[in-house]
Amino acid sequence: MRLWDGRVWPCAGRYAGAPVFRYGWAPTGLATVRQLAERGLRPGGQDVAGWLVWGPSNRPRWAYLFRVDLAARKRAMTPARWAAIERCNAAQRICPTCGEDAGYRVPRSLGECWPCAAPSWGEHLDGAPDEGVAA
Repeated sequence: MRLWDGRVWPCAGRYAGAPVFRYGWAPTGLATVRQLAERGLRPGGQDVAGWLVWGPSNRPRWAYLFRVDLAARKRAMTPARWAAIERCNAAQRICPTCGEDAGYRVPRSLGECWPCAAPSWGEHLDGAPDEGVAA
């Protein structure tokens, strides 16, 4: 297969019009989203330049490959974005049962802070069983 820069490179076939490369066969100049992120880049709206495939043939894993030369720089965090993240985290620290700030993000599995969830498990925070529960 002929690449965008004129090089001829072996590929394992084509999928959706893009070449498919096995693990370790991808040419230099192509990178996955995570590899781009490590370099401080993002795909920047470009089309998929290829596919990376690995794993067993009966259930392979796939990843998009993007051209590094067309990638854009990651956007910097602005003070407004930092403030929005702080507000989101603050909202997730409020217990819906008692309405107090738990000091940590309330677990979604419990739906409330640990002190509010402990009585429903049959014991108090000090480890003593409830009066109505047989030991």
